[in-house]
Amino acid sequence: MPQDSGDFSSSGIPFFDQIAKAMSSAGPVQWDMARQFAMMTATNSSAEPNVEPTARIAVQQLSTVADLHVRDVTGLSTSDTTQPPVIDVVTRSTWTHHTLEAFKFYFSEFSGNSTPAQNESGLELESNGMDAMMANLTKMMAPAMLGMSVGSMVGQLSLRAFGQYDLPLPREPKSQLLFVARNSEEFAKDWSIKVEDMQMWLLIQELAFHALFRIGFIRDAITNSVKQHVAGFHPNPNALGQRLTNIDITNTDPAAIMQQLLGDPTMLLGSERSASQKALAPKLDAMICAIVCYVDHVVDTVASRILGNGGQISEAVRRHRVESSSQDQYVEQLFGIYLTDDQVDRGQRFIAGVIERAGENGLAKLWIRDGNLPTPNEIAAPGLWIERINL
Repeated sequence: MPQDSGDFSSSGIPFFDQIAKAMSSAGPVQWDMARQFAMMTATNSSAEPNVEPTARIAVQQLSTVADLHVRDVTGLSTSDTTQPPVIDVVTRSTWTHHTLEAFKFYFSEFSGNSTPAQNESGLELESNGMDAMMANLTKMMAPAMLGMSVGSMVGQLSLRAFGQYDLPLPREPKSQLLFVARNSEEFAKDWSIKVEDMQMWLLIQELAFHALFRIGFIRDAITNSVKQHVAGFHPNPNALGQRLTNIDITNTDPAAIMQQLLGDPTMLLGSERSASQKALAPKLDAMICAIVCYVDHVVDTVASRILGNGGQISEAVRRHRVESSSQDQYVEQLFGIYLTDDQVDRGQRFIAGVIERAGENGLAKLWIRDGNLPTPNEIAAPGLWIERINL
C-alpha cells in the first residue's frame, strides 16, 4: 500500500488534509476517502505478500473440474467459450480495490439530498441558527462521511470474503472472477476442513453465481433494484450535530475521533427504511432469496458428486453467511440485501417445492425469460409460481 494512504501522523495534518479535500469534492461519495479507509483496514496498514504462484495454479486446476459440473447441472454457461473463466486469485487489498470499483455503479443514482427534520406528526421543524449551521456542515461533509463508511465496511469484508459473490451482486466487468485464497485457507483450518475441498466447494458456489449473473435480465433485475434502494436514501441533515453530542472529547487520536464521528452510515442514512425502500424490499428479497437458494442447491448437487459429502462445508459456510456483524448490517442497509435464517428457509422450501412438482427441468425455467423470477407471494407458495409460468 502506498505510504501516504492512511498516514496518520502525530499531528494528524495529512489526515485532515484528506478530510478537507473530501469536503470539496463533487459527487455523493468521496471514493478516494473510501479507498484509503478500506486499504488501511484490509492490510492493517502493513505490506501484504503477493499470492504464491502455486496457489494460483492450484485454484485454476480445481476450477476446471468445478466448471464442468456447474455447466452440466445448471445448463448455463460461465464464459463466452467452452473453456472455464479465468479465476483471478487475489490478495485482500486487490479484492478491496475491485470491490470498491464495482460498488461505485450502485451509487450512480444516489443524490445525497437530505430530508428536512420532522416532528412526530410528520411536520417539518423550524431550524434555529445552530441547527441550520450543522445541517449545512453535514451536507458539506456527507461525501467524506459516506466514503469513510463504505471504505471501512469493504475493508472489514475483505478479511472474511471468499470470492466476489459473498455479497450476491452482479459486478463489472462481467468476465471477472475473484478468489481470496488466504481467507479460504484460514477458514478451512479453523473448521478442520481440507483446504482443497474447501476451495472446490467455494469455486462451485462462485461459478454458479457467475453463470446466473451472466444472464442479462437476471443481472438487470438485481442491479436496477439495488440502485433504486440506494437512491432511496435521504441523509439526515442533523446527523453531525447529533453525533457531536456523544463524541469522546478525551480521545487525542484524530483518526479515532473521525472514525467515531463519521464511520457509521446509520448516522447519516438513518436507521429506518424510506417509503420507497419499504415498497421495494419484498420484491428484492424474493429475487435474492431465489438466486441464493438455487445456488445452494447447485452447490450441494455438485459437491455430492465431487466431494462425496460436502455437508460439513455447507454448514460452516452458510453459518458464516448468516452470522451478523456490523459490516454485514451496513451492507444490508446500503444495498437492501437481507439474508436472514427465515429468508433462507423460505427460499429452500421454494426450490424444494418446485423440484417436487416439476423436477429439475421445471426449476431451470427460473432463468429462461424475463419475468420468471418469483414474486414475494410465490416464494412462500411455489405452486403459484408453477401455475403462473404454465409448467
